Amino acid sequence: GDVIHRMLTATQYVAPLMANFNPSYSRNSTVQYLDNGTVFVVQWDKVYLQGKEDMGSFTFQAALHSSGRIVFGYKEIPVPVLQISATQHPVKAGLSDAFMILNPSPEVPESRRRTIYEYHRVELDTSKITSMSAVEFTPLPTCLQHQSCEMCVTSELTFNCSWCHVLQR
Repeated sequence: GDVIHRMLTATQYVAPLMANFNPSYSRNSTVQYLDNGTVFVVQWDKVYLQGKEDMGSFTFQAALHSSGRIVFGYKEIPVPVLQISATQHPVKAGLSDAFMILNPSPEVPESRRRTIYEYHRVELDTSKITSMSAVEFTPLPTCLQHQSCEMCVTSELTFNCSWCHVLQR
């Protein structure tokens, strides 16, 4: 979206593993990305937790496919995720989306109040995040995949659809 707000990072994320990582701790630590037009991959390689470097390094990645499929891959998770402290930074794994609305403030008419609405979240069971594991998210079918009125209204794959002749969707 076009609105950037600090609190949106708490509610809008694609997080294979969110924690207090310090990529500058080691020369071997990197955060790299690749986009080939079909898949966008971000990899955290040999990153350490801030102040807990003795726990070992973490290596994991997120792959966002143009089909909507998302894969989190975990190569090296040296300690159970449940043992990672959330006091300095939240520890999360999953997907979340939200939007923000600017409402006029009744107290100060010329100002606006920001309201963030989180409308969907998928949280992973962090006890299942281990070395050499992966999680795959597959998108559910939607009305937008249909190319004709007949396909839309007769589909049993999607929810209660109706066809808009103006938009041809």
